[in-house]
Amino acid sequence: MAARGSRGDPLALGPEPEPEQKPNPIPADGRWGDQDAVAQIQFKILRGHSDTVSSCHFCSEDTKVLSCSYDRTVRLWDVAKGFPIRVFEEEHTAPISECNLSPDDRRVVTSSYDNTVKAWDMETGKMLWTREHEGIVTSCNISCDGKYVVSGSDKGNAIFVFDAVSATVVAHVQGHHRSTITRCCFDPDNQRVTSVSYDKTIKLWDMTTRSTSITINEGHSNAISDCCFTSDGRYLCTASWDKSLKIWDIKTGEFRCHDPVSLNQGHEGSVSCCAFSQDATLVVSGGYDRTIAIWETDAGYKKLSLKGHCDWVTDVAISENKKWILSASKDSTLRLWNIEKIDHIPSVIESRKEKGSKIVQCEECEKSFLSLQCSDFEMISKCVFCRLSSPVTRVLPLPPSISPDF
Repeated sequence: MAARGSRGDPLALGPEPEPEQKPNPIPADGRWGDQDAVAQIQFKILRGHSDTVSSCHFCSEDTKVLSCSYDRTVRLWDVAKGFPIRVFEEEHTAPISECNLSPDDRRVVTSSYDNTVKAWDMETGKMLWTREHEGIVTSCNISCDGKYVVSGSDKGNAIFVFDAVSATVVAHVQGHHRSTITRCCFDPDNQRVTSVSYDKTIKLWDMTTRSTSITINEGHSNAISDCCFTSDGRYLCTASWDKSLKIWDIKTGEFRCHDPVSLNQGHEGSVSCCAFSQDATLVVSGGYDRTIAIWETDAGYKKLSLKGHCDWVTDVAISENKKWILSASKDSTLRLWNIEKIDHIPSVIESRKEKGSKIVQCEECEKSFLSLQCSDFEMISKCVFCRLSSPVTRVLPLPPSISPDF
């Protein structure tokens, strides 16, 4: 079963603790509640699912949210009102592992442990087609041009590519991984399918040559749970049960010669999901420690943790304008976090002061970024993306070490 379907932190040595029951700080009508006392970030809880929320997305220019759940339903939410405006149900017969939207927001594709991938009409809620698999389907994704769908099945650790309109199979790659595929997705150019797995590997399968063009066997020391691209398709971020995230320069192939940039010590347990902002300046991740970490990509450090979920975070998304973070959880809820004023939060300001940070211009690409001091005399002079292809200056400052609980 996929990482998103695992119960509890897979790295924990003892029995899974019961989720802490906290008083409900948000009115049932979905209005904004009081600020989180720790993070000072306003949030809204979206309630409606009756089981683990496995996947979530912003859509309709950030005015709506799409989610799916182990309760076998897909829900479309109004962000302003905070409640579902459409429910897709009574079709899947087992937990839904992932949902995905077409670029025009007109169709929804879902994958399920009932061995199927289904397509739905967003406007009417009617099912358009069903594609049967021989095993449970752990992930699904629609290409950025809306033409193809890719899915990952645990039967033979295979990926399927099929036509998004007719559901005709275009490719079936059996034995693509050595273990269960946890996530598969198209790159923004619709040229390659990327997949990650329990087997700790990253694979890119080429749509033109119909072959695996890239395999990365080293990088993570435990199962890889999620992956996401920057909007230009050059960089890939992977999240892992080894408690880290890594950023890879995929398009230029620099990863073949140099290590990826690592984002460490943001979570106290396994990292379950990740997402880039549209401009790639932020990475958001969720973990089994029930928190969401917000990373400053250029500087390579965690700027803030969001706490509030009562169980592990299964998926995250960030709005195009970077004002909102969306999180899904095993606690059956979604949360909307307003991060518009994140840089004015005292703890974020203080953290930057302690690290000796300042806004500088990258000496290579000439873009402005937040630079952190490596030592008493050295400031990083290149943004993280230029450092990916410059091994001499690859060392990134990281937050103080967090002692693991297991």
